[in-house]
Amino acid sequence: MIWKWMPLINMMFYVGREASKLWKKIFMETYVELQLLAEKWKFLLAGLVFQYFHGLAARGVHYLHRPGPVLHDLGFAILPELGVQRAYLSETLFSVIFFSFLLWSFHPFVCHGKRFYTVLLWLRVLACLVICQTLRIFTFYSTILPGPNYHCREGSPLAILPHPDSIFEVLLLNFPRGVLYGCGDLIFSSHMIFTLVFVRTYYKYGSNRFIKMLAWLMVILQSLLIVAARKHYSVDVVVAWYTVNLVVFFVDTKLPEMPDRSVGSQQILPLSSKEKESKAKEENHKLLNGDAADRRQRTQSSGKHIENGNHHVHSEAAMNGV
Repeated sequence: MIWKWMPLINMMFYVGREASKLWKKIFMETYVELQLLAEKWKFLLAGLVFQYFHGLAARGVHYLHRPGPVLHDLGFAILPELGVQRAYLSETLFSVIFFSFLLWSFHPFVCHGKRFYTVLLWLRVLACLVICQTLRIFTFYSTILPGPNYHCREGSPLAILPHPDSIFEVLLLNFPRGVLYGCGDLIFSSHMIFTLVFVRTYYKYGSNRFIKMLAWLMVILQSLLIVAARKHYSVDVVVAWYTVNLVVFFVDTKLPEMPDRSVGSQQILPLSSKEKESKAKEENHKLLNGDAADRRQRTQSSGKHIENGNHHVHSEAAMNGV
C-alpha cells in the first residue's frame, strides 16, 4: 500500500525543499534591498509625497475649470468615440500596465535572473515621474482648456466645483471621487506619463524581447484609447510622448547607471556614497605612495649610478697614475 503513496510523498518533499530555497532567496534579497533602502529612503519618500502634491494641484485646477464647447481635435475626427459605456477600456488597459510593472519590479525577490535592485529602479522611476509631473503642473495651470470628458462638459454637475467649505475638503482630494472625476488638468496626460516611464524602464532593464515589443504596442493602444474615450485632447497625448522620452533620457544621463546583477557579475551590493568616498581616498593614497616610492627608487638608482661613475673615474685616475 505504501508504494501507492510514494509519488505523493516525494512530491511533498520536493515542494518543501523548493519552498525552503524560495524563502531563503526572499530573505537574502530583502536584506540587500533594506541596506539600499536605509541609504535612499529620503529620496523615495520625497517622490511618493510628491504624488500627493501632484494630485493636490490637479484638484486645485478643477476649481478654476470652466466648461465650454469641445475644441476641434484631429484625433476626435479620426477615431470613433467610445462613449460612456465603453470609456472604461482605457482605464482597464492602464491598470494592466501599471500593476504588471509593479509586480515585475519586485521579481528579483523570487526569481533567479535579476538585472537590477528594486530600490534603485524605483528611485529612477520616481525621479522621472516627479520631473514630468512638475512640468505638467506648470503646463495645465498656464492654460486651462475646457475638458472633453463627459463629466467636464457643459451641463454636467461635476464640471464646476463649488467653493470648498473647508481646507480639509481640498487637502483630502475628495478621494476617490475627486481623483476619478477631475477636470482642467489636461496638458499633458498623466496616464501617458506613467505608461511611458514604465515601458521605457522595462525596455532598458527587462529581459524578454517579446514583452518589450508587446509593451510598446500597448503604449500605442493606450494613446488611441485615451483620445477615443475623450479623456484628453490629442495634443495632451502628443506632448506627453516627446516630453516624457526627453525627461527619461535626461535622467539616464544624470543618474549613475545601476550595477549589473546578471550572471557573472562580481558585485553583490552597490557601494554607498561613503564607501565610494573611502575607496577614492584609498586609491589616491595608493597613487601618492606609489609616486613617492618611484621617486625614492629613482633617487636611489641615480645615487648608485653616481657612485658607480665616481668609482669608475677614480679607477681610471689610479691606473693613469700608475
